[in-house]
Amino acid sequence: MLNVEVSEDVLVARLRTEDPEFKKWEEEHHKLESSLASIDSHVYLSPEEEVERKRIQKLKLAAKDKMMEMVRRYKVGRA
Repeated sequence: MLNVEVSEDVLVARLRTEDPEFKKWEEEHHKLESSLASIDSHVYLSPEEEVERKRIQKLKLAAKDKMMEMVRRYKVGRA
């Protein structure tokens, strides 16, 4: 029996289609990425915008961490 390592990209694609929770986190991550890009398009940021930028960065990282944890769990479950 061959033990073939499935690439992370393949796992992400599979989770994207099979797991609604993963898809929700991925959509949230993309939404936050767009918000961050919008803020970063400003030449200067007000103190309030700086705080909002940091908040969005943290939420985006949390969403990415959640997705990566789901990939890790999927790998363990398939091992």
